[in-house]
Amino acid sequence: MTTDWRVHYTRWNEYSDLEPELRRQLEQLAGDEKKLEDCFYKPIAFGTGGMRGVMGPGINRINVYTIRKATAGLALHLLEQGTDPAAQKVAIAYDSRADSYTFALETAKVLGHYGLTACLFEQLCPTPLLSFAVRHLGASAGVVITASHNPPEYNGYKIYGADGGQIPPEAAARIFAKIEEAGDELRIGTSEVSALINNGLLQMIGDEVFAAYMACQKQLRLPAAELALRTHQPRIVFSPLHGTTLAPITQGLQAFGFTQVKVVSEQAKPDPLFPTVATPNPEEPESFRLALMQARKKGADLIICTDPDGDRLGVAIRTGPNQHLILNGNQTGVLLLDYLLSQEKQAGTLPAQAAVVKTVVTSEMVRAIASDYGVATIDTLTGFKYIGEKIHEFAQSGAHAFLFGLEESCGYLRGDFVRDKDAVQAAFLLADACACQLAQGSSLHRRLQELYETYGYFREDLVSITYPGKAGMETMTAILAALRSKPMASVAGHRVSSIDDYLHGKRWLSATNESEPLPLPASDGLKYTLGEHGWFCIRPSGTEPKIKLYFGVKDTSEKAALQSLADIKKAVLAYLEQLLPA
Repeated sequence: MTTDWRVHYTRWNEYSDLEPELRRQLEQLAGDEKKLEDCFYKPIAFGTGGMRGVMGPGINRINVYTIRKATAGLALHLLEQGTDPAAQKVAIAYDSRADSYTFALETAKVLGHYGLTACLFEQLCPTPLLSFAVRHLGASAGVVITASHNPPEYNGYKIYGADGGQIPPEAAARIFAKIEEAGDELRIGTSEVSALINNGLLQMIGDEVFAAYMACQKQLRLPAAELALRTHQPRIVFSPLHGTTLAPITQGLQAFGFTQVKVVSEQAKPDPLFPTVATPNPEEPESFRLALMQARKKGADLIICTDPDGDRLGVAIRTGPNQHLILNGNQTGVLLLDYLLSQEKQAGTLPAQAAVVKTVVTSEMVRAIASDYGVATIDTLTGFKYIGEKIHEFAQSGAHAFLFGLEESCGYLRGDFVRDKDAVQAAFLLADACACQLAQGSSLHRRLQELYETYGYFREDLVSITYPGKAGMETMTAILAALRSKPMASVAGHRVSSIDDYLHGKRWLSATNESEPLPLPASDGLKYTLGEHGWFCIRPSGTEPKIKLYFGVKDTSEKAALQSLADIKKAVLAYLEQLLPA
């Protein structure tokens, strides 16, 4: 039986040692039962991405107490491994968000209380550097305090396994059980920082790990880029969007020989308020406003933007004098893939049994390009953690050589020394691709058009519908349930050829009216395939109170593809509207 939210509220309100700022916020909410219920009606969701949410008081918010309880659960999980606790290291990183350093330090203090060794970065750093550090240090786990590209009021807690990848569902379930076992979040034990330092249970991560990470980046470079830079220097505008990537990307580009790099000064310094953007998300065109202004003045060939924790890369490319096109994540992905495959083939270094790994909502153009080079394309569920799992699986089985991983939400990975998406890697790779196109008398924009002419005009889109609070969660559950019980037979005049139900692990085939198993983990979501015409997928976000609808089409011209995309979107949204209760 679910505990009434008022029980948790009373417990917090009567706790005499409540952190002063949380006490102030709690007092401001007094009398507003709707907001208080949302703060206390359930523990903040914990899944394969850890937990992420609005900061504030309550068990359904990010604060020092929910951070401590999550860490206690992680500690109890690690202690079950049966090794010497002090020998088990946990690497901890944090980004530029409000209270990120405080939460990182609290994480270290709880780990130390349980006798585990915390390795804390001396300064903020991108998430992919944390992924690298886990394996580089031989750590048992990693934690990064971040809410990625969410608005300023959000923060989060992301756990990585010993392989440097985000924890898979099974590990997340075990950790969540231990979080519940940890008990009252207000009374989780911590140790003093000075005592932890003295007994070696708190160690600081300095520049050595960063230097090793950058050395690995350099090893990824393909020979053609170095040759191209001798005669052609791309003009690049870069913005870290007030986040963590200023040093890694500027230092790396300089070390790689790029001399025409300009940083958007207004967005260079870390700032938890992200004052120049509505939300620090490089998927959003608005994030490029200042970078585009500077690019038009400088005649830039390439604009790159990263989100605050440096795992997503947004891109805009020059299309003409003072004109730039903001790419979506799929377009950037196919340009990166095309560069990699063409250069590896030319150099004779394309691995046998090479594989590209993408999510089920990433463009099918990826498969078309990879197939042309005899390279396999493997699908995973949405979330880069599943791509990281495949890398680990390949390393164990030898079935494939990992070449490239990508997801439509601007996440890319080339070198598997990181096991999560890495905007730093992707920035270097795209800069190299840009230089090579210039050296050939072409451009990234021209190359993208050539790819469409060769493989077909693929177009994709995403629609997010927000359903906040407790009522919103219930609505999202009802929408998926209704779509399962009343599936669409056709969409915009196109017959549904198959439906993938990721929650129940089966694919329904219209031709035979039979089902077959899906080789993917269980996850709430449905994907409709409309033969050769396109597809759409619906799933609840794992990190935000949203339902996400993904659409993809292929046609013989850009105009036809855009019209088909609009028709399918309209039909699906109209059908969902009918399913909702009045």
